[in-house]
Amino acid sequence: MCNLYSMTKSQQAIRDLVRAMRDVTGNLPPLPGIFPDYRAPIVRLGPEGRELAMARWGLPTPSEHLVGKKTDPGVTNVRNLGSPHWRRWFGPENRCLVPFTSFAEPDNGTYGGKAPVWFALSEDRPLAFFAGLWVPLWRSVRKVREGETTNDLFAFLTCRANADVGAIHDKAMPVILTDPEEWNAWMSAPWSEVRELQRPLPDGSLRIVAHGEKMDPQEEQPKQEQGSLL
Repeated sequence: MCNLYSMTKSQQAIRDLVRAMRDVTGNLPPLPGIFPDYRAPIVRLGPEGRELAMARWGLPTPSEHLVGKKTDPGVTNVRNLGSPHWRRWFGPENRCLVPFTSFAEPDNGTYGGKAPVWFALSEDRPLAFFAGLWVPLWRSVRKVREGETTNDLFAFLTCRANADVGAIHDKAMPVILTDPEEWNAWMSAPWSEVRELQRPLPDGSLRIVAHGEKMDPQEEQPKQEQGSLL
């Protein structure tokens, strides 16, 4: 599962690429390491069209997995699209694009341990998008110390790994959308048409760009520039 990614392009670059009409993220710093339960940018449908907004990573957990637990930290990756729990959020109003520049999977020992191995479309980390789902104003206890809070939440789809990712982590990889036709379809087309987008990129589409770091080292910014993510 992908539980770590980076997004280091500017918010203007995201807006221009997807033609977002509105931006409610405020001052968005480079994010060289986005972890579960962090806030991160998503592109969603708003009252004025596409908008760039912040949401917390981790959709509501199915209730059967919360029995006896005091918190719901959220589900970061969605694989089983046959589950009724996810089906209620398949409409365009709950689909989103999750911008990223690289993502990490745990090393299977290729580099001598289980530290993250970073993948991107190329060495220069071009902007791309995960196929995501989002839920507005969900009330839950994410962490005991926070108590009950209300958050916009998101996660992204996963699928079987292609050869690039499978050589390191053979269980799954994120669903990645790389061209405007796919972005437009994911944001507006009927579910019967876009469900087929849950598939891996062709073999050879991704490159290993770093390994062993909890943040994409080429993209890492000085600490004072990273800003608060929670």
